Amino acid sequence: EKKVAEMEEKAEKNLLMLCEEKQRQEEKLWELKREILLEEREQELSEALDKQIEVLSPLVAVCEQFKEQYKSFAASLDATRHELPIKNIHIEGDKQTYLDELEKQLTITQELLTEVMPNHSGDSAKALSALKELKEVSQQLNKGLQRSFTDVQKLSFEASKEVSLHNQYVCEENHGVDVVKRWYFN
Repeated sequence: EKKVAEMEEKAEKNLLMLCEEKQRQEEKLWELKREILLEEREQELSEALDKQIEVLSPLVAVCEQFKEQYKSFAASLDATRHELPIKNIHIEGDKQTYLDELEKQLTITQELLTEVMPNHSGDSAKALSALKELKEVSQQLNKGLQRSFTDVQKLSFEASKEVSLHNQYVCEENHGVDVVKRWYFN
Protein backbone atom coordinates (compact mmCIF):
# COMPACT_ATOMS: atom_id res chain seq x y z
CA GLU A 1 0.00 0.00 0.00
CA LYS A 2 2.82 2.32 0.90
CA LYS A 3 4.54 1.60 -2.39
CA VAL A 4 1.33 2.12 -4.31
CA ALA A 5 0.82 5.47 -2.56
CA GLU A 6 4.40 6.49 -3.40
CA MET A 7 3.95 5.37 -6.97
CA GLU A 8 0.68 7.31 -7.24
CA GLU A 9 2.36 10.39 -5.79
CA LYS A 10 5.27 9.96 -8.19
CA ALA A 11 2.86 9.43 -11.08
CA GLU A 12 0.96 12.61 -10.12
CA LYS A 13 4.22 14.60 -10.02
CA ASN A 14 5.21 13.17 -13.39
CA LEU A 15 1.76 13.94 -14.74
CA LEU A 16 2.02 17.54 -13.46
CA MET A 17 5.47 17.90 -14.99
CA LEU A 18 4.18 16.47 -18.26
CA CYS A 19 1.24 18.91 -18.23
CA GLU A 20 3.57 21.84 -17.57
CA GLU A 21 5.92 20.62 -20.30
CA LYS A 22 2.96 20.24 -22.67
CA GLN A 23 1.85 23.80 -21.88
CA ARG A 24 5.39 25.15 -22.49
CA GLN A 25 5.59 23.22 -25.75
CA GLU A 26 2.20 24.59 -26.85
CA GLU A 27 3.33 28.14 -26.06
CA LYS A 28 6.50 27.54 -28.08
CA LEU A 29 4.37 26.12 -30.89
CA TRP A 30 2.12 29.21 -30.87
CA GLU A 31 5.17 31.48 -30.84
CA LEU A 32 6.70 29.61 -33.76
CA LYS A 33 3.41 29.71 -35.69
CA ARG A 34 3.18 33.46 -35.07
CA GLU A 35 6.75 33.98 -36.27
CA ILE A 36 6.07 31.86 -39.37
CA LEU A 37 2.92 33.87 -40.11
CA LEU A 38 4.85 37.13 -39.65
CA GLU A 39 7.60 35.93 -41.97
CA GLU A 40 5.05 34.84 -44.57
CA ARG A 41 3.32 38.24 -44.30
CA GLU A 42 6.64 40.06 -44.63
CA GLN A 43 7.50 37.89 -47.64
CA GLU A 44 4.13 38.70 -49.26
CA LEU A 45 4.61 42.41 -48.57
CA SER A 46 8.14 42.27 -49.93
CA GLU A 47 6.91 40.58 -53.11
CA ALA A 48 4.11 43.10 -53.50
CA LEU A 49 6.60 45.94 -52.97
CA ASP A 50 8.96 44.44 -55.54
CA LYS A 51 6.09 44.21 -58.03
CA GLN A 52 5.12 47.83 -57.34
CA ILE A 53 8.71 48.98 -57.77
CA GLU A 54 8.95 47.01 -61.00
CA VAL A 55 5.75 48.60 -62.32
CA LEU A 56 6.40 52.13 -61.02
CA SER A 57 10.13 52.50 -61.74
CA PRO A 58 9.56 53.56 -65.38
CA LEU A 59 7.17 56.22 -64.10
CA VAL A 60 9.89 57.93 -62.04
CA ALA A 61 11.41 59.47 -65.15
CA VAL A 62 7.96 60.48 -66.38
CA CYS A 63 7.21 62.07 -62.99
CA GLU A 64 10.47 64.02 -63.07
CA GLN A 65 9.67 65.23 -66.59
CA PHE A 66 6.15 66.17 -65.46
CA LYS A 67 7.60 68.01 -62.46
CA GLU A 68 9.89 70.07 -64.69
CA GLN A 69 7.09 70.78 -67.15
CA TYR A 70 4.79 71.78 -64.31
CA LYS A 71 7.41 74.17 -62.90
CA SER A 72 7.84 75.70 -66.35
CA PHE A 73 4.07 75.97 -66.72
CA ALA A 74 3.73 77.59 -63.29
CA ALA A 75 6.47 80.10 -64.09
CA SER A 76 4.84 80.91 -67.44
CA LEU A 77 1.44 81.24 -65.83
CA ASP A 78 2.83 83.51 -63.14
CA ALA A 79 4.62 85.65 -65.72
CA THR A 80 1.57 85.99 -67.96
CA ARG A 81 -1.34 86.11 -65.54
CA HIS A 82 -1.72 89.86 -66.06
CA GLU A 83 -2.50 89.36 -69.75
CA LEU A 84 -6.02 89.18 -71.08
CA PRO A 85 -7.09 85.84 -72.50
CA ILE A 86 -6.38 85.69 -76.23
CA LYS A 87 -7.63 82.99 -78.57
CA ASN A 88 -6.01 81.34 -81.58
CA ILE A 89 -2.43 82.56 -81.25
CA HIS A 90 0.04 80.46 -83.19
CA ILE A 91 3.70 80.50 -82.19
CA GLU A 92 6.18 78.98 -84.60
CA GLY A 93 8.47 76.35 -83.09
CA ASP A 94 8.93 75.47 -79.46
CA LYS A 95 7.46 77.69 -76.79
CA GLN A 96 10.72 77.79 -74.83
CA THR A 97 12.61 78.88 -77.96
CA TYR A 98 10.05 81.63 -78.49
CA LEU A 99 10.41 82.78 -74.88
CA ASP A 100 14.23 82.77 -75.15
CA GLU A 101 14.07 84.86 -78.33
CA LEU A 102 11.61 87.21 -76.67
CA GLU A 103 13.95 87.59 -73.69
CA LYS A 104 16.84 88.52 -76.05
CA GLN A 105 14.69 91.13 -77.78
CA LEU A 106 13.59 92.61 -74.45
CA THR A 107 17.21 92.83 -73.30
CA ILE A 108 18.14 94.68 -76.51
CA THR A 109 15.19 97.05 -76.02
CA GLN A 110 16.23 97.73 -72.43
CA GLU A 111 19.81 98.53 -73.52
CA LEU A 112 18.56 100.90 -76.23
CA LEU A 113 16.30 102.66 -73.76
CA THR A 114 19.14 103.17 -71.28
CA GLU A 115 21.27 104.65 -74.09
CA VAL A 116 18.53 107.03 -75.17
CA MET A 117 17.50 108.16 -71.69
CA PRO A 118 20.58 107.92 -69.45
CA ASN A 119 20.18 111.08 -67.35
CA HIS A 120 16.45 111.11 -66.83
CA SER A 121 16.49 108.69 -63.91
CA GLY A 122 17.77 111.46 -61.59
CA ASP A 123 15.10 113.83 -62.85
CA SER A 124 12.48 111.13 -62.33
CA ALA A 125 13.62 110.64 -58.73
CA LYS A 126 13.36 114.39 -58.09
CA ALA A 127 9.92 114.53 -59.68
CA LEU A 128 8.82 111.55 -57.61
CA SER A 129 9.93 113.17 -54.36
CA ALA A 130 8.21 116.42 -55.40
CA LEU A 131 5.02 114.48 -56.15
CA LYS A 132 5.21 112.80 -52.74
CA GLU A 133 5.58 116.20 -51.04
CA LEU A 134 2.71 117.58 -53.09
CA LYS A 135 0.56 114.62 -52.09
CA GLU A 136 1.34 115.14 -48.39
CA VAL A 137 0.57 118.87 -48.61
CA SER A 138 -2.70 118.20 -50.46
CA GLN A 139 -3.71 115.64 -47.83
CA GLN A 140 -2.99 118.15 -45.06
CA LEU A 141 -4.98 120.83 -46.89
CA ASN A 142 -7.83 118.38 -47.39
CA LYS A 143 -7.92 117.60 -43.65
CA GLY A 144 -7.80 121.32 -42.85
CA LEU A 145 -10.65 122.05 -45.27
CA GLN A 146 -12.73 119.25 -43.78
CA ARG A 147 -12.24 120.71 -40.29
CA SER A 148 -13.08 124.21 -41.55
CA PHE A 149 -16.19 122.92 -43.34
CA THR A 150 -17.33 121.19 -40.14
CA ASP A 151 -16.74 124.41 -38.18
CA VAL A 152 -18.70 126.44 -40.77
CA GLN A 153 -21.58 123.96 -40.58
CA LYS A 154 -21.64 124.27 -36.78
CA LEU A 155 -21.61 128.07 -37.00
CA SER A 156 -24.37 128.00 -39.63
CA PHE A 157 -26.46 125.78 -37.37
CA GLU A 158 -25.92 128.09 -34.40
CA ALA A 159 -26.77 131.17 -36.52
CA SER A 160 -29.95 129.54 -37.87
CA LYS A 161 -30.93 128.56 -34.34
CA GLU A 162 -30.38 132.10 -33.07
CA VAL A 163 -32.36 133.61 -35.98
CA SER A 164 -35.22 131.16 -35.37
CA LEU A 165 -35.28 131.94 -31.65
CA HIS A 166 -35.19 135.69 -32.38
CA ASN A 167 -38.06 135.39 -34.90
CA GLN A 168 -40.05 133.33 -32.42
CA TYR A 169 -39.47 136.00 -29.74
CA VAL A 170 -40.57 138.77 -32.15
CA CYS A 171 -43.71 136.82 -33.11
CA GLU A 172 -44.53 136.20 -29.48
CA GLU A 173 -44.09 139.91 -28.71
CA ASN A 174 -46.21 141.04 -31.68
CA HIS A 175 -49.00 138.42 -31.58
CA GLY A 176 -48.88 137.08 -28.05
CA VAL A 177 -47.77 133.75 -26.64
CA ASP A 178 -51.21 132.15 -26.90
CA VAL A 179 -51.52 132.86 -30.63
CA VAL A 180 -48.02 131.51 -31.33
CA LYS A 181 -48.81 128.35 -29.31
CA ARG A 182 -51.85 127.76 -31.51
CA TRP A 183 -49.66 128.11 -34.65
CA TYR A 184 -47.26 125.43 -33.44
CA PHE A 185 -49.48 123.01 -31.52
CA ASN A 186 -52.82 122.99 -33.37
